[in-house]
Parts: sequence; structure tokens; C-alpha cells
Amino acid sequence: MSTIRVSGPIPGGTSSTFSQIAKCLAEDGYAITSDFLLPGNAADLVEEISTLWKDGTYRHAAVGRGDGKQIRSEIRSDHVHWIAPEAMTTPQERYCAHMEALRLALNHELFLGLFDFETHLACFPAGAHYKAHLDRHSQSEDRIISAVTYLNSDWTSADGGILRLYTDRLAGIEGPFIDIIPEFGKLALFLSGDFWHEVLPAHRERHSITGWFRRRPI
Repeated sequence: MSTIRVSGPIPGGTSSTFSQIAKCLAEDGYAITSDFLLPGNAADLVEEISTLWKDGTYRHAAVGRGDGKQIRSEIRSDHVHWIAPEAMTTPQERYCAHMEALRLALNHELFLGLFDFETHLACFPAGAHYKAHLDRHSQSEDRIISAVTYLNSDWTSADGGILRLYTDRLAGIEGPFIDIIPEFGKLALFLSGDFWHEVLPAHRERHSITGWFRRRPI
């Protein structure tokens, strides 16, 4: 696991988009935005993840943390490649800089005290899934907002891999939900400790960048 905190110049984001994201988070606790990726960055990321996946740099994702971490394919069967600050490629740097601009905007609009961003590439091979869960570890409250950006061209609901987000914070998996198709360039954000979610089985290879905006540990 690696922590990302980009410094230096930040590319110009769309302030109206960031404000709309903040508004949705404040009102609903989640926000879904299409075409989030910056022009030019999307194609580079797609080319990169294809190479990394074929080169075998991804590893089976685990559940839990610390001494309790283990691979449980009946719970989740995706593969991940953690992005390390000291070894970021140019496409990764551009993406993380864009997320840094979003972090600053969310802090400005919502006073969240978000300090950094940790992230990894994720691949769900055909048949892979992730059962319903919360993103915040039981021993830590530092993860505040989950952020998933999708990198799948020509994806439809028939391809599976749907992100099912349960929208009633009290009812959890017994309550209503929305299904989010992992379409190219779409960003899904939600409060990490509040919303149960799952990834339904993918019918073809499914790629994303998954990360968490965090507060300093108390």
C-alpha cells in the first residue's frame, strides 16, 4: 500500500465540475461524473494498464490489513497494482495531479481536511467479483472518500462488472441501490465509511483506478 500526495503544478481542472461533485457529496454522500479524465491522459492510461497487466505486475487483491490480511477469492477475485509515489509514470502523475486538484476543491467546498490520496490500478478478469463491503477498515477511520475512475472502452450493462452502491446508510445491503456501469472516463465517489457496495461479476476484463482520499490518523 502506498500513499500519494502530489506537489507542484496542478493541471487546470473544471471548477464547475468539482463544485458539482462537492454539492452531490454534501447532499447525497456520493457523486457520479462522466468524462472525468483530462484530455490526453485517458489514452496513455489505457495503454499503460494493458502493458502492466500483460507483464504480470498485478497481484491478487487481499482483504483485511496487517497480520489479518489474506487472499479470499470467494470474497474478492480482482487483481491490483499499487501506485508508488517514488515510481510513478507520467500518466500516473497526471492522473494523481488531477485528483490532487479535486482534493483541494473538496477541502475548500466541504472543509473535509483531506490530507492525501492512496491509489492502485485494479483489474477484474472475466468472472471476477467483489462482495458487498465498506471501504473503511474497522481499525482505522482515515479513509474518508472512495474514488473509482473507469478505463473500459465500449462497456455496456451486458458486460457485467457493475458497481452496485447501496444508497441507504442505515439499511445497507438490505436497502435501495444504484447500479453504476463502469464506462470509460466515469468517476464514482462516495463516503468510504457510509456506503456498502459490491462489484458484480465481470463478463470481460474490467479496468479501473481505485483510490481513497484520507485524513490524518487521529
